[in-house]
Amino acid sequence: MAHRSVEKVVHAITTLEGEGFVVHRPFPTPQFDDIDPFLLLDRMGPVTLSPGEAKGAPDHPHRGFETVTYILEGSMEHKDSRGNKGKLNPGDVQWMSAGGGVVHSEMPSTEIQRNGGTLHGFQLWVNLPRRDKMMKPRYQEIASPSIPTVSRDGATVRVIAGESLGAHAVIETRTPIMYLHVKLDPGARFEQPVPAEYNAFAFIISGNARIEGRDVRENDAVIFGRDGDDVLIETGNGCELLLIAGVPIDEPVVRYGPFVMNTEREILQAFADFQSGQMGQIDF
Repeated sequence: MAHRSVEKVVHAITTLEGEGFVVHRPFPTPQFDDIDPFLLLDRMGPVTLSPGEAKGAPDHPHRGFETVTYILEGSMEHKDSRGNKGKLNPGDVQWMSAGGGVVHSEMPSTEIQRNGGTLHGFQLWVNLPRRDKMMKPRYQEIASPSIPTVSRDGATVRVIAGESLGAHAVIETRTPIMYLHVKLDPGARFEQPVPAEYNAFAFIISGNARIEGRDVRENDAVIFGRDGDDVLIETGNGCELLLIAGVPIDEPVVRYGPFVMNTEREILQAFADFQSGQMGQIDF
């Protein structure tokens, strides 16, 4: 197999989100916009919070894309305008297809708000194709024990979407997507086949890796070219990373805040629908 080359390495910026909590964001930034079909990646923490210090993202709308929340430490609670609520604990994943519109809140759990604690996780935004932008909103919440995990030759992989090392994810995606959480022991190497039509990137969570002659470190996003059959990642002292890939949608993208559509007119309609209450409100 030919290994995919490294097209560029983007180091995450530090910025504020929601009520003012810190995130590390490799894209979108003024230097790098998106990786079709992926619109945003935010790393939340890791941060240790004192009692009463935790902040989140209270009631806000979404339309036209999906949010994927993956918790590594701590816990988050959510509610939405359709009466859904839940709690994400370490290792849990929530894949929310906002579709035609939903108002939801994402907050540190009551326990963390009251007692403090460590919070660490990721949120990925995935675009929806034109045909699905107005779909009925839906949630897939996958508890940690249900996420396939496989170990081989010094690599441990949690298969959130797609497949790896013979394990297949339980989450259904609207477009073909791969989302892997990979931990490599010191001296290990990991090869992952990636279909030719997929765009792909890796995000380094901790440690250091060497990818096609490039040394990368924590909070680096590695953008791969589409010139090979697989991705090869090597490490000397060990590392942890996300490997994410998907089929590009290749449609016009018009985005403003929490709405991602194909035209400016559709964005204006999204604001009108939200302001008129058509996306509902959280009243429980």
